[in-house]
Amino acid sequence: MHDLRRQALESGKTVSRKARSRQASVPSSKTNSRAASQAASRNASDDEEGNLSDGTAWSSNSIDDMLALDDVQLQTDAWRTMLDERIEQIIDRKRSSGQGREESLAAYIHLLTVQYSQEVIHHKIQELVPAFLKSVKAEASDKETVLALKALALTLITEPDDFIYGAVAQPLKRTMTDSDSELAKVAAVHALGIATFYGGASLADTDDVMAELLEIVESDGHSVEAGDSGAVVTAALEEWGFLATQLDDIEDVTESAMDAFVEQLDSSDPAVQIAAGENIALLYEKSYTPLEDGESASDSDDDFDDEDPDTENGEKLVKRYDVYRREDQLKQSLSSLANVSGRHMSKKDKKSLHTNFADILNTVEYPTRGPRYSNAVSNESGKRFGSRMIVRIHRTGEMRIDKWWKLHRLQALRRVLQGGFVVHYEKNEVVFESLPIMISTA
Repeated sequence: MHDLRRQALESGKTVSRKARSRQASVPSSKTNSRAASQAASRNASDDEEGNLSDGTAWSSNSIDDMLALDDVQLQTDAWRTMLDERIEQIIDRKRSSGQGREESLAAYIHLLTVQYSQEVIHHKIQELVPAFLKSVKAEASDKETVLALKALALTLITEPDDFIYGAVAQPLKRTMTDSDSELAKVAAVHALGIATFYGGASLADTDDVMAELLEIVESDGHSVEAGDSGAVVTAALEEWGFLATQLDDIEDVTESAMDAFVEQLDSSDPAVQIAAGENIALLYEKSYTPLEDGESASDSDDDFDDEDPDTENGEKLVKRYDVYRREDQLKQSLSSLANVSGRHMSKKDKKSLHTNFADILNTVEYPTRGPRYSNAVSNESGKRFGSRMIVRIHRTGEMRIDKWWKLHRLQALRRVLQGGFVVHYEKNEVVFESLPIMISTA
């Protein structure tokens, strides 16, 4: 796969349809197909490589400061020795203090973020995961708990495992429900999403987790003793959307999910509103699938935009079911958010709401259209430009985010990898197979 990625960069060509199809398959671990949101930062400036860290509510500023270590030492293979030392310190809890564990966890996270470290941690997973869970269970400090949860998620993205979900699911759910710390609850929700996606969860397990996340949204956080916590509800919305990208058929849960998401459009928290809106767009996108062999399209001509440049390889997309019974009311709500005004919120929040809800409304009206869809017509082709959300990889490549499922996966990976996203995209097959092939712009 690394050769395929390099070849794409050098040639400027995309990979075959068969290879691309793997990006949408259900991932559970490295042995299966390992394919596989902070909302206010999802504007156009977030597409540049220099803004990959999205400021998510994983941790406090003090934790972010701890992660900002000196990179000079990492230019040689000395980082391997440093990582080995930190791993031993994390595992050997008897000789460590609370502050020492915080420092070791922060250093471990930093090293795994800026260096692809699968070979180093491969034989230590069975010792590292219990050590992380001990820190999570003890809750000696908010900082140690959040760092341990982040370390667990980062470890799973670096080295997925078929059996990790069964070991970590209940401890993560307990923290999500019982912790007195909002930061710990948010981190536990995000860690649970990653563990479900990359830790070997079955389809039934995934359905259960999504149901619990939806309950958090429906109850405004009260189901996990976090009543009216915008941060917790946002995290639940983001991870629900991330997990939903794995499912080929989501019709059975669409009605209940839409009711919950539409209700959250009235939230006073812009992050909650945008996360709910992005899930609505994803559900509309998923209600359309390619026309199958031998299937007649006579009754679906009105549901297909043959000038849409973002349709999959020119395949006809057919509407399979109605997503929401009160669509006119939904469009009115989305339009209001796309044009919100007033002095009750910051300019940044208003801009973010305008940009995101214009996209979401466009998808509800035309479900084959993805994020940042442009109706401008190209002078060369005579067709619309289509989705123009681009993630730049250094100066040699770019990733086109023309579907909502791609945006959900990108945001989930950014929450964990932050500034290390590019390193992992280039070297980590787990990340590469979760997202579209990078195309050279040279």
